[in-house]
Amino acid sequence: MKRLHEPQSNERKIIDYFFLVLGLFISGVGVAITKKGELGVSPVSSVANIMSIYVPSVTLGSWRILWNCVLILGQFAVLGKIFRLFQLLQVPLSFLFGFFTDFGSWLMSHVECSHYAFRLGCVFAGTMVLAFGIAMTVTANVIMNSGEAFVKAITDRFKKEFGTIKIIFDVSCVTISIILSMIFFDGKICGTREGTIIAAIFTGLCVKVFMKLLKLKK
Repeated sequence: MKRLHEPQSNERKIIDYFFLVLGLFISGVGVAITKKGELGVSPVSSVANIMSIYVPSVTLGSWRILWNCVLILGQFAVLGKIFRLFQLLQVPLSFLFGFFTDFGSWLMSHVECSHYAFRLGCVFAGTMVLAFGIAMTVTANVIMNSGEAFVKAITDRFKKEFGTIKIIFDVSCVTISIILSMIFFDGKICGTREGTIIAAIFTGLCVKVFMKLLKLKK
């Protein structure tokens, strides 16, 4: 009987990882669409966004890779000996996400985005695409992205509520991006605007809707 179940298990794993990679691709494109609006990006991408503005020779995707690696190191620092080596899969997945983000940015580079209404539309569209990608990675149920995994590491280590720590984490990311902007641009706030607030509010709501459509629970 075990032999009969093993192929199904392997097929299930292949499907799960396919959903994970596809979800990362969609999420990366979603970030790129939001970025095109130039009104701010999601909180977890806000630090990478300000760095890409300050050092434009390094792409947003590359900065996301670096930021994700910082969050992975943060998980190791928080969890110490109980850090699971399996979580190191976040490293290659971070590179994939960075590549997908840059690919999405390349696609969007051919799109004209001058009017404010269109830029705002990019924020909402990007937020929805990002949310759908996140829903797919949750559907895969293989490994969490670095931002969520960092939040979970803190909740596991200090026995706190995930939702509360998630809010603190998002606010901290935005605060860091604002501080960096003021340092780099002579007291001016760049890269963090109404789009960041929109993404912060609507991403989670859209994820819930997409999860219901996928008939799955968080």
